[in-house]
Amino acid sequence: MRCFFKVFVALCLALTVSACSKPAAWASDEDLAKVQYRDAGPTKLTLFTMINNRSGTGAHTSLMISASQRVIWDPAGSFYHPSIPERNDVLFGISPRVADVYTRYHARETFHVIVQELEVSPDVAEKALRLALARGNVGDAQCALSTSGILSQLSGLESVSVGWYPKKLAEQFGALPGVTERKLYEYDNADLRAYDPALVKIN
Repeated sequence: MRCFFKVFVALCLALTVSACSKPAAWASDEDLAKVQYRDAGPTKLTLFTMINNRSGTGAHTSLMISASQRVIWDPAGSFYHPSIPERNDVLFGISPRVADVYTRYHARETFHVIVQELEVSPDVAEKALRLALARGNVGDAQCALSTSGILSQLSGLESVSVGWYPKKLAEQFGALPGVTERKLYEYDNADLRAYDPALVKIN
């Protein structure tokens, strides 16, 4: 019954997204090949959860996937940098420098970022990558819904419930065996928009 419910939610989400998604980004194969980055460490999943420091509520969810290449699944995200190609909601070429720029973009005086890491097998990481690439463009306010939908299909993460709330997803992910967690705070400006990643030199 639980499996049927997950499939039902995924089908409904796909129909919803096709009706109201923002225009999709589509970087060329050449651009993707230029920036492709594979981390030398173990294959892993890193869940980012942006938390409002005033209300304590979750504001955004994204997922960094370290597989045959490292990408960030950033559903309905606002992050942009001219040197970082994107297809639908997947950001490519996620070197340590790019990952740092991404997290600092989201961590403001009014927001902090929960960073949760889980080492997984290469097969699980590769499946997560395939699911993210196949997912397509996500509609507004569906970041946690789409991300939990991906995670719940992975071996060892079947306990993750498909749902709408970033903070709830972080709690579920954090309860998985082997997850490590840290929090990133920045206090340079209260306005998220004041940090423009497009002005940061990547290379």
